[in-house]
Amino acid sequence: MAVRRVILYEAWVRLKRRFETSFGATRERPAILVRVMGDDGEEGWGEVVAGEGPWYSYETYETAIHVLRDYLIPIMIRERAYNPKDFIEAARRVRGHNMAKAGLEHALWDLEARRRREPLWRLLGGVRDRIESGVSIGIQPSIEELVKIVSNHLDEGYRRIKIKIKPGWDLEPVKAIRRELGDIPLQVDANAAYSLAHMQTLTKLDDYKLLMIEQPLHYEDLLDHAELSRRLKTPICLDESITSPRRALEAYKLDSAQIINVKPGRVGGHQESLSIHRIWYQEAGRPLWIGGMLETGIGRGHLVALATLPGVKYPNDISGSNRYYEKDLVEPEWRVEGGYIRAPERPGIGVDPDLDMIETLSKRRIVVDLP
Repeated sequence: MAVRRVILYEAWVRLKRRFETSFGATRERPAILVRVMGDDGEEGWGEVVAGEGPWYSYETYETAIHVLRDYLIPIMIRERAYNPKDFIEAARRVRGHNMAKAGLEHALWDLEARRRREPLWRLLGGVRDRIESGVSIGIQPSIEELVKIVSNHLDEGYRRIKIKIKPGWDLEPVKAIRRELGDIPLQVDANAAYSLAHMQTLTKLDDYKLLMIEQPLHYEDLLDHAELSRRLKTPICLDESITSPRRALEAYKLDSAQIINVKPGRVGGHQESLSIHRIWYQEAGRPLWIGGMLETGIGRGHLVALATLPGVKYPNDISGSNRYYEKDLVEPEWRVEGGYIRAPERPGIGVDPDLDMIETLSKRRIVVDLP
């Protein structure tokens, strides 16, 4: 079975509140949605997680649209690579641009699962029908506000708290959370804001019994993380540094981290994520978890499916729809109940895109009809 049409939507969605990390703040973000329509009447959906600027990654929503329209979709058509595995192999000719690749590959996975009348999480090899949900909290105007937000999310049932840190906003926030809220499951994420010159601060974080310190050093680094890992008791988790299965293997061989945060958009989609799972968990015996990029409910559906894999041993950065949005782009919306999100039994990602809302929010719509 083939694909007869691909539609790219440039939908702009507004967050309920500003989300700040060490490299900037976001209130409104572009959601590049990929819709693939099969010749059998089925369709699949994916989401490109590239932002408005090259801050987390060199990719932006504009580069993703360009690469999808002018390279990846033509490659899919020319090679007749209409299933996700064939597409990723054909797309290797394009170096990098993992977020663009993942958006189209995810749509093809959703289409494949819907055609098979199977939930995507089962098709990927998932082993659980619910996933643990954690919450990621950006840098706040004050420590008092941070503690209040953390407390509210604990009341909502989230099973792990992650806070963003940067130099000057690190030890005191962690200390305040421990003082006010006790021994809750807590980790920090630096988004590559530190260097080995900050060793004194980083070693002091050992005093607070954190689950992990995520990506403390340079976004491309593995060597300095290996040095830091030898000097800390707290486990190191890598995020930005892991852009492919090869990088995961190198991180294992160098002992740069004990844990990996897998973001399918960052590594190029589900197929590459499954390869990282095989290397890091099945072969090396190390745990991982699934991270998010402020996805709408479409991208969130792909995260939920991936988080059902057996190597996922920590709560994930996958929250309910109402964490970020007043109204999500899918029905039903994703909900956290008792600290968990249920993996749907419906085919594909298990939710339906709200086409009227997507059309209303879209500033641009690109249609590619296949010959």
